[in-house]
Amino acid sequence: MAPGDLDKIICSINFPTDENLIVGLEHADDAGVYRISDDLAIVQTVDFFTPIVDDPYCFGQIAVANALSDIYAMGGIPKTAMNLVAFPSEDMDISILLRIIQGGVDKMKEAGIVLVGGHSVKDKELKYGLAVTGFIHPDRILTKKALKMGDSLILTKPLGTGIINTAIKGGVASSESIDTVTKLMATLNRDAAKVMRDYPVHACTDITGFGLIGHLVEMVKTSELGIRIYAKKIPVLPETFSYAEMGLVPAGTYKNREFYEPCVEMAPTVDRFVQDVLYDPQTSGGLLICLDKENADGLLQSLKENVIYGVSIIGEVVSDPKEKIVVC
Repeated sequence: MAPGDLDKIICSINFPTDENLIVGLEHADDAGVYRISDDLAIVQTVDFFTPIVDDPYCFGQIAVANALSDIYAMGGIPKTAMNLVAFPSEDMDISILLRIIQGGVDKMKEAGIVLVGGHSVKDKELKYGLAVTGFIHPDRILTKKALKMGDSLILTKPLGTGIINTAIKGGVASSESIDTVTKLMATLNRDAAKVMRDYPVHACTDITGFGLIGHLVEMVKTSELGIRIYAKKIPVLPETFSYAEMGLVPAGTYKNREFYEPCVEMAPTVDRFVQDVLYDPQTSGGLLICLDKENADGLLQSLKENVIYGVSIIGEVVSDPKEKIVVC
């Protein structure tokens, strides 16, 4: 789905609602939340996509980690999952699907969730993912839009997966890049989510297809606040800039730039290839956590002690320009 498509759909259709629906389509957040009782709500999300790495087992792991990420971003704990499979049975050996599902199941076991069912269809294009249900206390839900003036922004995974995946498809990615990006995308956001529960986090989202800039815009939209990002503090995967300089930039980067650029003030000192990374569509990206400055350093240190990959404070919430992203 292209940036903005969901907004158009929401505006054109009258969706059913319910008094116990806490977070639904009108909020366009990472997952939906429905109240079961005063102290329990369920968090629901769904995600699936085509292979982004050649190894079927690794693809299964990445697809599951990506699907679970929305639950973690909302502050929830995933509990059950259902497989979603589209498989070209006439053109591909069933053993490939077995490896994909095995990779997914092993990642589910790591996350501590159970597979309760699923659905498969015959398709010309291979796709795999999950529908996930998690639990959360109704008073502890994290959304994208609860950021506050002066808050710090912490990113828990480096950027660049879209560009490196394009290099993989082009057959030019180094074995080191392939190994690094595969491990990164297959890494659950569980540990980061667990750490942030001990801190007074105001807002959170996970960085996926709309890129860092796109998700930042979603956070400040209608907030009367803005965000300042420090480009040199953005963690980036090794070799990402080299591939970007070779022109190995996914089409989604240009779509993201075209849609979100009116909401961005980019300093002239920010290199073009750095801009590509900021708009780069991520797969199974990190959490973007927003909390007050007084607690940011403590959370950063705790994340560094518990999260495998690069973690950094990348920016802050500002009063002006309103509903804009300033990159300097």
